[in-house]
Amino acid sequence: MQETLKILKELQALDQELNEKRYGRQKLAGEQAEIHSELTRIQAMVDQLKANVAELDAQRRDLSQDLIIEEGNVTKAEGRLPTIKTQREYVAVLKEVDTAKKMNKDIQDKIAALDLQIANLNNDRQEKEDELAQIKVEVKERQNEIAAALDTTDKILGEGDGRRDDFLARIPASVRRRYEILRDKRAGVAVVEARQETCYGCNMNLPPQLFNRLYTTDEILTCPHCNRMLYIDMTQL
Repeated sequence: MQETLKILKELQALDQELNEKRYGRQKLAGEQAEIHSELTRIQAMVDQLKANVAELDAQRRDLSQDLIIEEGNVTKAEGRLPTIKTQREYVAVLKEVDTAKKMNKDIQDKIAALDLQIANLNNDRQEKEDELAQIKVEVKERQNEIAAALDTTDKILGEGDGRRDDFLARIPASVRRRYEILRDKRAGVAVVEARQETCYGCNMNLPPQLFNRLYTTDEILTCPHCNRMLYIDMTQL
């Protein structure tokens, strides 16, 4: 069982190392996701501004077409004036011309308002595109660093998991189950040193008889308080 305890200690050290690597990987992946989210957010704003400009451009084209039609109506109406013979008809045509000109003025005002909106939106779009380009430049190096770090970490984790499987294969199934349960319940610490009649896992005093048995038994003994598996560090004697 002393050999099993030795393997368990090595396994626990490996598990703690792998947990640190996984935690570090999680942080890197989180940072990577935040960068992607920020880029996506700004890109969405740029796309929305482009869509808004396109919609206003379509409205402007329609108004420009209406203006052409109304200007044509004015020209036609004014062209009829020299041929009119009655006062009543002349007044009616003048009214028609006046109405068409007012409509033209209204359309021109709407076009001018749209032009202002389009100009403002294009300015906003340009600002966001510049911001997006700047952020891409600023984070490109960091993105490459994160990608390289994740690749290295994944390789280490893959190799570590392989070593872990080797350790587990050398441990009896019943001990393996106890180790896994304790590791989950005790924040990754299932095997601890006992020294000076104290469990270094929970810092509680051990019964003297139990502590003394650690020097002579081949059994795996556990702390009566935290249930962690105990060992004696013979190099400290």
